[in-house]
Amino acid sequence: MTDICCIGHITRDRIITQVPPMTTHCAGGSAYYMAWAIASLPSDILFHMITSVSQEVMPEVEKLRQAGIEVTAFESDTNVFFENKYGANMDNRTQRVLAKSAPFTLNQLKDVEARVYHLGTLLADDFAPEIVEFLASKGDVSIDVQGYLREVVGEEVKACEWADKLRLLKHTAILKVNEWECQTLTGMTDPYEAAQQIHDWGVREVIVTLGGGGSMILAEDRFYETPAYAPTKLVDATGCGDTYSAGYLYARARGMGYAESGQFAAAMCTLKLEHTGPFTHQIEDVYHVIRKNQ
Repeated sequence: MTDICCIGHITRDRIITQVPPMTTHCAGGSAYYMAWAIASLPSDILFHMITSVSQEVMPEVEKLRQAGIEVTAFESDTNVFFENKYGANMDNRTQRVLAKSAPFTLNQLKDVEARVYHLGTLLADDFAPEIVEFLASKGDVSIDVQGYLREVVGEEVKACEWADKLRLLKHTAILKVNEWECQTLTGMTDPYEAAQQIHDWGVREVIVTLGGGGSMILAEDRFYETPAYAPTKLVDATGCGDTYSAGYLYARARGMGYAESGQFAAAMCTLKLEHTGPFTHQIEDVYHVIRKNQ
């Protein structure tokens, strides 16, 4: 059986940064960043990616397959196209969506078997509630909440309410949120109180990333805190949260504890911040970051 199945669209991305001033065009999306991160780590867990792409983006699927990733790719007439624009502070990002893909369907996912299903949501309509409930009946559901809290109005990405949050969080084993998402979900400004509220709604492991403030994990009625490890240079934060999810789920699948998994994920984020594109380092590089910050 697959250890981790990641489901999400591969996007076309336009990344615009102020520091350094640069415009980059590349593939992206939660599932894409997670898959490449997993491909860079030792292949001692079974990973399966499910995506939906246009023919224009199918070469990116073939690159992943050549790197050893099992990919199921459904064809979509159109492909998600994101523009991510960063200010001088990489925690500040504005987005536009210039095209969308079709949502995933229950029929596409009915035969998938995995211990953990990670939903790399990009937009609020990527996954119908019935899909989450179905996958939760077969394994643990892991969600990066970002897509559930944004919708497209014209080309602009706007914040929105997660209308089905109480229905779906009780079926969610692992939830990753950033500080803003945490507050949006709960209405609470204290991330510890907000994490506790999310846990009380039914989530077993609540992960809160705090940008330069590091991250914390609430699990089994205890908080586990990890500081942010400073990168040698700050280039591009796109995909950083997805890299964290990849590191955390990979570490947990290998039997690591919550604190160790948080440190492993944070170190992967540090390395990812130092370049544009997905994580491409080795596991020795991850442990080097952890050791030099102890």
